[in-house]
Amino acid sequence: MLKIHGVYRSRATRPLWLIEELGIPFEIVPVIQAYRLKEPMAAGAPVNTLSPEFLAVNPMGSIPSMDDDGFVLHESLAITLYLARKYGGDLGPKDINEEAQMVQWSLFGATSIETPALKISSTIAGGKQDTEEGRTDIDVSARLLKRPFDVLEKHLSQNGHMVGGRFTVADINVAEVVRYAQGHAPVFDGRPALKAWLETCQARPGFKAMWDKRTAEPA
Repeated sequence: MLKIHGVYRSRATRPLWLIEELGIPFEIVPVIQAYRLKEPMAAGAPVNTLSPEFLAVNPMGSIPSMDDDGFVLHESLAITLYLARKYGGDLGPKDINEEAQMVQWSLFGATSIETPALKISSTIAGGKQDTEEGRTDIDVSARLLKRPFDVLEKHLSQNGHMVGGRFTVADINVAEVVRYAQGHAPVFDGRPALKAWLETCQARPGFKAMWDKRTAEPA
């Protein structure tokens, strides 16, 4: 059976959303981030990213990791692209050109959007958005997102989706990165196609099923 090592409150949301879309059976093997624990190496601590049993799966100690009937793979984007290629139907690539585009947009999200978007998310999650430091961090991050968000706005206004004019794994990968900036509404001002696309992605039953499980998980 397909196994995902990790928790919903992590980048595992990417493959877990895709799995909900695909409707394939899976098992989640709980592995929590070590930084969330006061003493991750204490006796009786839950399995975490510093636990020897998880490091035997992924020596880098990052989540998620995947075990698909003995095939072990790390990195959330690699996992989603693999699952879409193997199980995905319309969610996966129809040919090599679509596959290349799915890789391109996934890496675009990771390299051009994720860091500043995650800074917005962490600042808000930490309750610092109304402090001078927090406002500065958000303003800087919003400026860094201007060019990539403008690129997405133009592409989505012309194509509706990331690849092939239909919902695919590329939409999941990019939407889950863009989501980090969602708490700062001004970054979506003047970008109606980007805003509508994200809302449409998050209205899907697959996203809602994943998000309900994430919300139910202890913070």
